[in-house]
Amino acid sequence: MTQTKTSKKKKVVKTTKKKVTPTSQRVRKSSSAKEPKELIFKKENYILMGAGAGLIFLGMLLMSGGSMPSPDVWDDSIIYSFRRTVLAPVVILAGLVVEIFAIFKRA
Repeated sequence: MTQTKTSKKKKVVKTTKKKVTPTSQRVRKSSSAKEPKELIFKKENYILMGAGAGLIFLGMLLMSGGSMPSPDVWDDSIIYSFRRTVLAPVVILAGLVVEIFAIFKRA
């Protein structure tokens, strides 16, 4: 039987006395950094967004209410009226369409 020798080498860590400096930015700074940046949306976009939010709020108001005059009486025409089942959802969807249009409109 032959035995093999396993040689263990010592690991040597070398340290240096260099001063470590932070890395520099890779992105160049623009010379016009002092100028105010232009907004994404214009005044017309914000007006349309307000109108869309107003339509959505109006649709929610149209959908609200519906309490019965007496707890002993059930009236389907109060709960399932045209205003709540058709008009209010159409107004809310119109508000959402106006919001989407206001976001994508270029001024």
